[in-house]
Amino acid sequence: MHWPMPVLVFLWSAAFVLYVLIGYPLLLAAWARGHAQPIRKEFFPRRVSIIVPVRNGAAWIESKIQSLLLSDYPEGLLDILFVSDGSTDATNQLVAEYPDSRVRLLALEGGGKARAVSSAFQHVDGEVLVLTDVRQSFHPAAIRYMVSCFADASVGVVTGELVIREGNNQEEHNTGLYWKYEKWIRRNLNRIDAMLGATGSIYAIRRELAVPMPDDILLDDVYLPFIAAFKGHRIYFEDEAKAYDLPTSLNSEFWRKVRTQAGVYQIMKHFPALISPLNRRFIHFLSHKLGRLFLPFAMLAVAISSFWLPEPSRVLMLSLQAIFYGLAVLDPVIPEGSPLKRISAVIRAFVVLVAAAACALTVFIRPARSLWRETQVSAVQGK
Repeated sequence: MHWPMPVLVFLWSAAFVLYVLIGYPLLLAAWARGHAQPIRKEFFPRRVSIIVPVRNGAAWIESKIQSLLLSDYPEGLLDILFVSDGSTDATNQLVAEYPDSRVRLLALEGGGKARAVSSAFQHVDGEVLVLTDVRQSFHPAAIRYMVSCFADASVGVVTGELVIREGNNQEEHNTGLYWKYEKWIRRNLNRIDAMLGATGSIYAIRRELAVPMPDDILLDDVYLPFIAAFKGHRIYFEDEAKAYDLPTSLNSEFWRKVRTQAGVYQIMKHFPALISPLNRRFIHFLSHKLGRLFLPFAMLAVAISSFWLPEPSRVLMLSLQAIFYGLAVLDPVIPEGSPLKRISAVIRAFVVLVAAAACALTVFIRPARSLWRETQVSAVQGK
């Protein structure tokens, strides 16, 4: 049977969207159930240096320090280095005057996160380096759990789990919902030793694998883990090691997603073997990372090709898409608590995050550092 080209475009594009969002995650979960590759875990005390790159993070400094110093870890084997990337608020003063010798400050002129982290490597002596951001608090046992994973000689990087607290509204709730979906995929990738990076707010790396990065790198939590992976080491997801963060607005999540998706283009440039069928992570990188980048264009192809579908498919597909995108547009004016809000808010969050993948292309026409935006968080009721 000969299918008209618009029909083929529609079918292939729709199939691609369904594969990236549903098909691949389900196939991955099925594969992980039967091919798990566990590691050996045992706690041996090791000297740990914690690196906290920060720019104008005065509001979070004290709580971050307290969170880290309360870690269930031998005091004499723990030190904390705050790397201030051109801060203009009270960040430098708060760190420099903190009354604990384990807390140190490295003040730099603004050069970006990658340069700040790379500079820190020259000022720490821990056998294990823990990298984290200033806003998130650690569970007291988080560092101990991560260090325990290095008992397995194959492990080069250990990433913890970022837990997003429940938000005050549907928009913030959906941000957390996205993270739960993402972590489900990561857990399955972890089971088969196919992790594609770490979580920037909580991960650890062996000191000898921590190499200087290009200054414009947007994803240190992908670049450094792949350095380790291509040297034969495993990236491991230890979900007992937890960091906690406040929910973010959809606007902040949009800009974070633009940055992370733009960072994927950089990663392909620095690790071209990832897109080689000979690489064992090829199918996962193709399906999970590249698939997300191509998703907005596949959805656009679905929408355009729908106009040339035969009746009654044309009217049906166009109507369904009009309702779908219409709910995304109307979501901001739909009242909180409305039953419809539970649907529209999810759709809007999905559309915004897909649009971010398309905007990531701007990394080719503007400086990478311009893609950084300050994350806006809100206090959570009852926390």
